[in-house]
Amino acid sequence: MYAQTQPHAPASLVRVRRALISVSDKSGVVELAKRLTKHRIEIISTGGTAQTLLEAGIPVHPIETVTGFPEMMDGRVKTLHPNIHGALLARRDIQEHMDALKSLSGSPIDLVVVNLYPFEDTIERPDCTDELAIENIDIGGPSMIRSAAKNHASVAVLTMPSQYDSLLHALDEHDGHTSLELRRALAAQAFARTAAYDAEIATYMHPGIDEFPHTVANGYTRVNELRYGENPHQRAALYAKNSAPSGTIVDAQQLHGKELSFNNLNDASAALELVRAMHRADRNHVSACVVKHTNPCGAATAPTVREAIDSAIAGDPLAAFGGILAITTPIDKAGALRIADDSTFFEVIIAPSFKPDALEILKERWKNVRLLAVGDKDPVIERELKWIPGGVLVQERDLVIPDPDSWTHSAGPKPDQSTLRAGAILESICAKLSSNAVLIGGTDNTAVRLFGAGAGQMDRVASCLGAVRKAGEHARGAIAVSDAFFPFPDGPEILINAGVSTIIHPGGSKRDDETFELCNRHNVTCLTTGVRHFRH
Repeated sequence: MYAQTQPHAPASLVRVRRALISVSDKSGVVELAKRLTKHRIEIISTGGTAQTLLEAGIPVHPIETVTGFPEMMDGRVKTLHPNIHGALLARRDIQEHMDALKSLSGSPIDLVVVNLYPFEDTIERPDCTDELAIENIDIGGPSMIRSAAKNHASVAVLTMPSQYDSLLHALDEHDGHTSLELRRALAAQAFARTAAYDAEIATYMHPGIDEFPHTVANGYTRVNELRYGENPHQRAALYAKNSAPSGTIVDAQQLHGKELSFNNLNDASAALELVRAMHRADRNHVSACVVKHTNPCGAATAPTVREAIDSAIAGDPLAAFGGILAITTPIDKAGALRIADDSTFFEVIIAPSFKPDALEILKERWKNVRLLAVGDKDPVIERELKWIPGGVLVQERDLVIPDPDSWTHSAGPKPDQSTLRAGAILESICAKLSSNAVLIGGTDNTAVRLFGAGAGQMDRVASCLGAVRKAGEHARGAIAVSDAFFPFPDGPEILINAGVSTIIHPGGSKRDDETFELCNRHNVTCLTTGVRHFRH
């Protein structure tokens, strides 16, 4: 019978004698193989991997010497063979298994090193065709990974180069053996990898067939563990969506500062989403915002970086202290000097990039401020998931760009073009506030900015009162925007009494006429958009 341990070795330790290596990503594979041979481990390999190892002077047994058959069908069939899967799946503690393997003239394989055809990267290529995508669906690789992971009592499986060091350390520490603890951990990662891989394939197959598929398949890979979650007693980690487009907070380049926390990441993502939404509504100006607890306390568009930042901070200087700042244009020296003013403090600053002199100014101002460069892409992610206990809600993301040409002039004086432009920008801001949401904003010198907002309230009257309180004197002659209709005219009355001259809301209430009559009596413009923007 195949001896799985050295004399007197702990029962969980398994001696690695044979390894099968077949990788698409060949990073580090030569060094791995060299270290394996030092432990007198026989190496079996396939195709391009075998050639790479042979060229490096590493002795290799080609896969066909084990299967007795050449690779065929353009490499589609090479490892799908009993001599391979028998060597992986045979239980060392069952004599019948070992006898069956012996009848195949086979010996156990104790280590599998496989990473899969690059399906995720292939489908992101601009020149990717359906045929190319299909040919990059790995079959033999996942099969070997699953066989090895199932039999982790005796077999170790590596699915990514980042795992090589942990295996080599174990082999060095245990004189060529692997521990059950390591094999089980690697098996868990292996099953997670094949699950994520299949999820990407399933997602690719679904467009055009079923908009909301019967099973939601999603692959996420842990980026890092976080210090804690929303509160210190909650554990947390950041995961990246496999094959997600670049340009999100998840793949942002951190140029300076402390480690990002759960709340930093959540708020930073909200800030980035807001300024990009504002920029879609007005691509001719710079957009900036300051976010606290995922809600903007200040937001503005202006001709220059400095003006946009200054106007965003002006929305609520008190709340902006300790907030998250995001902007749609690279931060220059003038913008950095405004950010670094003695009266300000930010946890995170997000921009497509930072000019060298601006970067130095901000580093000098704060030792710990997190500076994130996200690039100039504006990725369109069409669906979002909201986790609830026991399940997940899936919906299309609210990507509607405000369109004043589609609005209805429902009451009061006809609006001019500057009012419509400002209204569109303010609607894009309102859509990112927590419901019930009402904001007051308008044009202030060269900027269109938020003056004050009421968000996350249980009734719309409270939202109106909050917006009026925050806006103060700026409410006079300003524009009010609501994320949903007013069920009664009491909310609009509060706004009108504060001095707003224009009210924009979706409309659709049974009592809309009462709001329209109120606006007509007070000579206030009322525009209805037909688009609700609840955000919970």
